[in-house]
Amino acid sequence: MNSAKPVELGTVVTRPVRPDDIAAFERLWGRLSQETIYRRFHSPLRCLSLKLRRYLVEVDHDDREALVAVVGGEVIAVARYDRSPDDSGAAEVAVLVEDAWQGRGIGVQMLREIGVLAGRRGIHVLTGDVQAENRQMVHIARSLLGPEAMRSCGPVVEVRGRLPIEQLATVLIAS
Repeated sequence: MNSAKPVELGTVVTRPVRPDDIAAFERLWGRLSQETIYRRFHSPLRCLSLKLRRYLVEVDHDDREALVAVVGGEVIAVARYDRSPDDSGAAEVAVLVEDAWQGRGIGVQMLREIGVLAGRRGIHVLTGDVQAENRQMVHIARSLLGPEAMRSCGPVVEVRGRLPIEQLATVLIAS
């Protein structure tokens, strides 16, 4: 018998992260499974330190950007990029979706939106490390960036590819 509480569907709104989201990040952390935390941070973090919370919510909206998906005032997902210090046209991207909201397309939409923002700021190459066992995220990365963007390195898949920004912008405008 599944004891998971059903999630009420509400309107999902995306917006740039704000410093006052720090408390919402703490609440989100409490709703994440250890597996989700491990897949995002590649480490079994037990708590979200104040230093890490600040880092996650304090961005300059140019070299570092983050978007949040919000339902009923609660943050349920985060997508972010950090511009590479070695290549101003590249950025590392990461996405986190609350367990109860996974598998509904929110992560893909967040990646598209952060990709469009990155493109508008001169970032056309997205990078990241995905655990090879995280088949859902590997599939998403492959579908957005193409198989040539994927390089298997044991337990990690290194991702480096160009997002078709014009195509994504058209999709976002149409939806």
